[in-house]
Amino acid sequence: MTEHAATQDGIRPGPASLTELFVAFTLLALQGFGGVLAVAQRELCERRAWLTPREFIDLLATAQVLPGPNVCNLSLMIGDRFFGWRGACVALAGMIAAPMALLLLLAWGLGHASQAPQAAGWIRGALTGIAAVAAGQIIGTVLKLSAPLREHELGAPACAALAALAFAGMVWLRWPLLWVLLGLGGLTCVATWFILRRQATSGPVGADAAEGGRAPGEHPDKDPA
Repeated sequence: MTEHAATQDGIRPGPASLTELFVAFTLLALQGFGGVLAVAQRELCERRAWLTPREFIDLLATAQVLPGPNVCNLSLMIGDRFFGWRGACVALAGMIAAPMALLLLLAWGLGHASQAPQAAGWIRGALTGIAAVAAGQIIGTVLKLSAPLREHELGAPACAALAALAFAGMVWLRWPLLWVLLGLGGLTCVATWFILRRQATSGPVGADAAEGGRAPGEHPDKDPA
């Protein structure tokens, strides 16, 4: 299934069963070396076409604001979107079951390998290499997820400025995450709400004004005599 997949009546495809939902999130979790978000957008939006890029961005933003791991919050919301509370539980189980088993197995192996100095050096080097790959995946994910923001109501320049302010506040000014979320996040929500409200109120008024400029009984496509 590709990103261009379509169904009848304009309804987007979704998981056919709870089993398909569990398998999808299990495979998604097993691909998430360095972070699930690096592959979640491609898997859910492009390959399976369960979500549009804009829907994924909206859910991800909500997941990051809520307390707890954002990938777990995202799994709960996507599962609930298709199957209610049962889907939320199944999606979360698929996200954490296989990685937890692999993590326990890896911890057991590292505990035995740490007793050998040569093996410890090899493990340290492998973890350093994985960290570099994970950093590259995160940067690539940020750049890819920024594409739908061009269609945001605030516009691409305003979104880029807000992203730069958030980056500067956390990296250089070392503001707490809660301050950034409440400050810039609250400002963005208020600004977007005002824009949407203005668009909703100006739409009917503009249509009425256009109708009022015509003579009674005049067809909109008819040229004046």
